[in-house]
Amino acid sequence: MMRRTTHISSDIPAAASCLKRGGLVAFPTETVFGLGADASNAKALASIFEAKGRPSDNPLIAHIASPEWIGTLARTVPAYAQDLVDAFFPGPLTLVLPRQPDVLDQLTAGLDTVGVRMPDHPVALELIASLGSPVAAPSANSSGRPSTTRWEDVQADLDGKVDIILRSAATRLGIESTVLDCTGSSPVILRPGSVTLEDLQLVCPDVGIAESAAEALGRSPGTRYRHYQPNASVYLVSDRSEIIQPEQSAFIGVSKPTGCLLEYLAEDEADYAKHVFSFFRDAERAGITTIHCMRPSVEGIGKALLDRLERASW
Repeated sequence: MMRRTTHISSDIPAAASCLKRGGLVAFPTETVFGLGADASNAKALASIFEAKGRPSDNPLIAHIASPEWIGTLARTVPAYAQDLVDAFFPGPLTLVLPRQPDVLDQLTAGLDTVGVRMPDHPVALELIASLGSPVAAPSANSSGRPSTTRWEDVQADLDGKVDIILRSAATRLGIESTVLDCTGSSPVILRPGSVTLEDLQLVCPDVGIAESAAEALGRSPGTRYRHYQPNASVYLVSDRSEIIQPEQSAFIGVSKPTGCLLEYLAEDEADYAKHVFSFFRDAERAGITTIHCMRPSVEGIGKALLDRLERASW
């Protein structure tokens, strides 16, 4: 691919102009950094896949600046989906809905559905509003690598492959959005994320969970291919006694000190999720080749965190 000159900037109007010209802009959201392109520009969408090394059958998520934009992307919105929009937009929830006929195949990977989300971050919302139309964006990292929660990590992966990286503080949540299939009579979680099952049940009690990987396969980003993997071996442990050669390895989790060469002792599982991807990258930079991760619970945010850790340890 042609090498681009990557600018680190805080100039949102300039970034929006770049998108209008078909450029690529990495921008912060409350979850992770996104790699954005104009969702109505087929060539720009193709550039996302090229920059990331992302398989073309992996759908993208369309980011919007207002719930009123949903109708430009989705053909129908079930009543329960509207309730979820009212409760969680803006926020870390992606709704998979029947697509409008003019939505580009490059956005949906040829599926008859489209993923829609309204991020809860002032930079992201201003960027999308300035463009005036949806922004397609997967996570801003090389395909298969840990998602990026700091602009410096975006630069490490994508320098020379994107036009602008919008400088910002580290993202607030650290785990990607929950993806919810809203094409049936009741919603189904395709990918667990920052909006938990328990959160969703307060609004929609009959929300379900994809019963198998095959059910979610291809309909949601983050379910088909290797993901989140640092250049190190990742091991899940249930107790500190399972850590091998702590003086040469890294550890992250809700735990007491482990004696590892590098460790992050999280306050709780939300704090664990916020820092896991940046910790993976810090361990890489320190030359550490073994990372131990305390196994989280399967409740609340722990379920999404466990999903990411299991994929990172494949």
